[in-house]
Amino acid sequence: MAHPAPPTVLVVDDDDMMRAMLARFLGDNGLRVIEAGNGARMAERLAAGPVSVVLLDVMLPGDDGFTLCRKLRATSDVPVILLTSVNSDTDRVVGLELGADDYIAKPFNPRELLARIRALLRRVDVEWRGAARGAEYSFMGWKLNARHRTLLSPQGALTELTSGEFDLLLAFLEHPQRALSRDQLIDLARGRALSPFDRSIDVQISRLRRKIETAPQRPSLIKTLRNEGYFFAADVTVSNAEPGA
Repeated sequence: MAHPAPPTVLVVDDDDMMRAMLARFLGDNGLRVIEAGNGARMAERLAAGPVSVVLLDVMLPGDDGFTLCRKLRATSDVPVILLTSVNSDTDRVVGLELGADDYIAKPFNPRELLARIRALLRRVDVEWRGAARGAEYSFMGWKLNARHRTLLSPQGALTELTSGEFDLLLAFLEHPQRALSRDQLIDLARGRALSPFDRSIDVQISRLRRKIETAPQRPSLIKTLRNEGYFFAADVTVSNAEPGA
């Protein structure tokens, strides 16, 4: 019986030693690693075959990591973890606004990075959400298909979501009309613990509101509960989108 191919991690960093260290460590932990030293090489690697996660250094020659992340998000929802030597809240928010799924500052513990990669891999693996296999969630005319990871607007148009935005919305749809704290949402949608001062979940919610709310500044679907967290206010119905799934 053939074994499934290991997930592929694309490491984009102009530091040869950093790429070699990550390739060795991640390879020793069951991941396939491919490398790129700049944006042009990154594009070649992405065109050559499927990639499971991109580790993208912010400080690159030519187009920096923020620019490359923005370009990547225009064509792909592959999970992205930004690597940076600047541990700045501003840079973190900018990266998340551009569509990155996670952010880790150098120097980092390789085992923490490995844990974050595995969390992202769990998120994008629909089989990991056994209860959601084949399920279609409907709310206010919107339809989310958990198996195919698609979201259709009330007009039937495909709405592009990053993997983080999709899993955040799925967490809300699985727990509608219930107060969810930031920690609960992080656990449900991201699969890892964050610092209580980490506000990245707020950035993701802001991005999601701009895509599904009629008036994002006065949200009627994802409401903020002061000192509690967030509340998905719409009625949600669940159906089996694929008979026999």
